Formats: sequence, structure tokens, C-alpha cells
Amino acid sequence: MKDWLTRAGMVCLGLIVLVALASVVNLAGDPDEIVGPRLAPPGPGYWLGTDNLGRSMLPRIMEGIATTLLLSSVAVLVTAALSAVLGIVAGYRGGVVNELIMRLVEVLYSFPAIVLAILVAAVFGPGQLAALASIVLVTIPLMTRLVRAAAVGVAQRDYVTAAIISGARLPRILGRHLLPNVAGTIAVQVTYALSVGIAVEGGLSFLGFGVQPPQASLGVLIQQGTTYMTAAPWMITGPGVVFVVAVLAINVVGDGLRDRFEPRQARSLV
Repeated sequence: MKDWLTRAGMVCLGLIVLVALASVVNLAGDPDEIVGPRLAPPGPGYWLGTDNLGRSMLPRIMEGIATTLLLSSVAVLVTAALSAVLGIVAGYRGGVVNELIMRLVEVLYSFPAIVLAILVAAVFGPGQLAALASIVLVTIPLMTRLVRAAAVGVAQRDYVTAAIISGARLPRILGRHLLPNVAGTIAVQVTYALSVGIAVEGGLSFLGFGVQPPQASLGVLIQQGTTYMTAAPWMITGPGVVFVVAVLAINVVGDGLRDRFEPRQARSLV
């Protein structure tokens, strides 16, 4: 059952990525072009209807997918790099270094995600930079803590002790012995962080602090759709469905990766 769900999640995620790539070349048309009357229902020429300005919703949703996915992916890659460095260093060195890193992480972790995101937006101003920084700060605490926990276990193994005795330099120990052995934990957490990133971008843009119109993102489209929820429900249905499917698909893929990289935990749940 889990294998079937994982494959389905990967297929859905792959389709979402393909749609995002198709939007780059305007395969469905210009998202800013007025193609019909305002708030027209789905029909020939605009298969998902039009918005309040007469723009086709199909290319708008495709652009929204690309914007949200790109912002979230870039932010999560930054998070993964920072969390890998901080978590491995904290887990290996321990002592004062571990305390400093973990106390900083706990301070960030103590803030509710949306409150932290709004604080970041207040500093940077509304826009893509605020969304990017918010996703990083929201996702880095948990990933760092889990990487650090994995690194503590790896640092106590015999081959690491042998490397220390042989005089290996610290970068070599961290890069060759610790990083490969915590890569599974990082891979699993990247998928969960990506789903959180999409949710943070959606929430921040919905509140007006993230991506700014006329550029589309899933959060922007959902926010615009709420204004016309009764008159033009297709404006919120399309981006809303994509948003939910994207988050669910990523989480399902993350569960599959967890079962592969952490088989003991997977067996204990059966």
C-alpha cells in the first residue's frame, strides 16, 4: 500500500514539475494577457475560466505553480545546506559549539511559523525575498535538530574514531564520514521542508506579505479567488486543488523516503 502511495505521489509531483516547466515557455499562453470577459466560466479559449481582469486562469495557475515551486525549492536547498553544516558541526563537536547552535535553533523554533514569516516580511518588505527568507527560517530549526541527532550517533562509531586517530583533518571527517551517513535524514527532511515551504509561501502571499501581484503564485491566486468565491468559484478552486495536491504528494514521497532510509522506524509502525 505504501509503495503504491509513494509512486502515486511521485507521479503527481512529477506532473506538477512538468506544468511548472511548461509555464516558463508560456505553453498555455501569456498569463497577463486579457483573453475574454471578466469572470467568465470555464469554456473554449479559457478552459479554467477567467479572472477579475479577463485573464485566462490556466496560464495564471501554471505561473503560480512555477513561482511557488521555485521559491520553495531554492529556500529548501539553502535550508538543507545550512542545516547540514550546523547539525553536523553541533553533533560532532558538542560542548559550547553544540550549545550555541542548538540554543539559536530553539529560539527560531519557539516562534509560530506564520508569526516568524510576518516578522521577516516586516524587515525585508513584502516580496519574493521575504518569502524566501521566511521559508528558510521556518524550516531550518527542525532539520538542524534532526541532522544533529543523526550526527551524534555517527560521531561515536569506530570508523570515525579511527579517522581521528589517523590524524584526518576536521573537514575530511565531517565531509567523508559524517555527511554521507546523515544524507538519508537530510533527504527525508528536505521533502517535508518543501511541503512546509509551499504552505509558508501560500500563507504569506495570502496575507499580502509574499509574492506581489501581478506576478502569480498559489498564495496570490487563492487570495484573489476568495474575493470572488461566490461569483467565480473557479478562481479559487483551481489553485486551491493544486496547492492541496502538491503538499499531499510531497508528504507522501517523504513518507516513502523515510521508510527506505529509516527501515527500523518503518517496521515499528506496522
